[in-house]
Formats: sequence, structure tokens, C-alpha cells
Amino acid sequence: MQELKLEKGRPEDAGRLDKEIRCYDLLDSLGIEYMRVDHEAADNMEVCQAIDEVLGATICKNLFLCNRQQTVFYLLMIPDTKTFVTKDFSKALGISRVSFAPASFMEEYLDITPGSVSVLGLMNDRDHNVNLIVDREVLKGEYVGCHPCINTSSLRIKTLDMFTKIVPAMAHEMTVIDL
Repeated sequence: MQELKLEKGRPEDAGRLDKEIRCYDLLDSLGIEYMRVDHEAADNMEVCQAIDEVLGATICKNLFLCNRQQTVFYLLMIPDTKTFVTKDFSKALGISRVSFAPASFMEEYLDITPGSVSVLGLMNDRDHNVNLIVDREVLKGEYVGCHPCINTSSLRIKTLDMFTKIVPAMAHEMTVIDL
């Protein structure tokens, strides 16, 4: 595994995907300070744990969910230490059971592929197809970690900035629940 290094701000744009660059553009336009770690694709727990140690932030599981009819979509941010239970999620929102949404909707609404789900993908959801749901525990940390719409980089952003500046700038609201 490559050595992980915490860097301040955006990387050079060369070789980066447009959707990743758009994340940095959004953060920079809002004057948000952030730290970044570039890494191999974060697709196993060993890589994720190493990233977590370097970032020093609340690392979230970001789950893309939908109702049975695939007409209502949710992006759930939950601490990686919690287990997701669909009936608890449904009960907290007072809705019917949900399931994981097909990747095609994730790509259509958030411009994100599986393994790269991130709250920052909401900047691509201009039609408000996705509801942001945040477990209250996520709000307790000083920093939150997320991907810039690609799973080969991870960001550390102040929790307060994420939910009082970035989410509103993406024209989304959040619903806070206890799971």
C-alpha cells in the first residue's frame, strides 16, 4: 500500500476527473478549508482504516437507498462504526422499508459510481431527487470525511462547514435521525 500523506487543499487538476475537480471548485468557491489524502481505490477495510488514521475525521458510510418503487431516494450518512438496519431507518423516517438503490440512479442523480458515494455528489442533484439523511452522531465530530465523488481521494472537512455552508450551497436540506 502506498504511503498516505495529508495535503492541504486541491491537487493539480491534471489527470483528475471532471466530477472530482467540480468538488474542489465548489469547496474553493465557498472558501472552505479542507485536507486531502490521495490513495489507491478505497475498496477494502484495510485501505479505509489506513485513510481514517491519516484523516482524523468521522468517517461515514454513505448509503444510497430508495423505496420499493424506486421513486424516492435517500443518501444516508452514518458513522462507519454503526450497523445499518433498514427497519430502524424506515421507522426513524416513518416510511416503508427501503433497499439499496440501483447504481444507475446513483450515476444519473449524483454522477457517482458505487464505492465513491459522497455527500458532495448532491451538487450534481439539481432536481432534488435525493434526500439527505444524517445520523445525529455524524454531527458530533469536529471533522467529517468524504470522497470528492471518486474513491481515490478522501477529504477532511469541518463538520460545521459541511452542514451549514456546503449542503445549503448545494441547495439541499438534511434530515437528522437517530439510528
